[in-house]
Amino acid sequence: MKAVRWMWILWAMVALCAIAPVFAQLAPPDPWEADIARFEARDRLDPPKPGAVLFIGSSSIRFWESLATDFPQSRTIRRGFGGSTIGDATRFAGRIIVPYKPRLIVLYAGDNDLSEGRSPPQVRDDFAAFVARVRRDLPRVPIAYIAIKPSPTRSNLLESARQANDMIADYAKTQPNLHMIDIFTPMLDASGQPRGELFGEDQLHMSRAGYDIWITRIAPVLSRATSKLQ
Repeated sequence: MKAVRWMWILWAMVALCAIAPVFAQLAPPDPWEADIARFEARDRLDPPKPGAVLFIGSSSIRFWESLATDFPQSRTIRRGFGGSTIGDATRFAGRIIVPYKPRLIVLYAGDNDLSEGRSPPQVRDDFAAFVARVRRDLPRVPIAYIAIKPSPTRSNLLESARQANDMIADYAKTQPNLHMIDIFTPMLDASGQPRGELFGEDQLHMSRAGYDIWITRIAPVLSRATSKLQ
């Protein structure tokens, strides 16, 4: 009986080994793996020099094609993958943040998080996890968080964005070398609603006028980061 039992166990192990590759193939692919792989391929061909300002995040970073010329006094790296969340930036930090050894990290993410159902406290906690992950390898590098923008298309999330921004701002005050960049307030009109002229046709992604506001708010942070190195 023991021999029969062990034979069945052996056959079960063989069967599991045979079907394991099938289950691996059925596992859903990471939605951002292709984007990250493209960044890595580009880096192998033209490795960025350490000490740049790294902009990372979702589509507002991805579509910011004039970023390098908008900050001519700083050497920048742009690593945006549209639709991503704060957690995605955390997950890929070892591949598209740490290797660059940046002098400053500027993160924009959060509105996709809210759109997917994350609560303001969860978004704040996700950002704290991002900070912890980065500082595990880059403990002295300053991090700047661009506040969640008030998009007309997502006006139903306006109050959630406000709360998340306030919570992240409060958290930033408790941490060294952590900055909150408020672009939320200047993107509202006198009645407290999103200014449509700052956005493109989809009223979600920004127009040049929207980026101009970001530039005026981000530039002083980059200037301070540069002056500390001189």
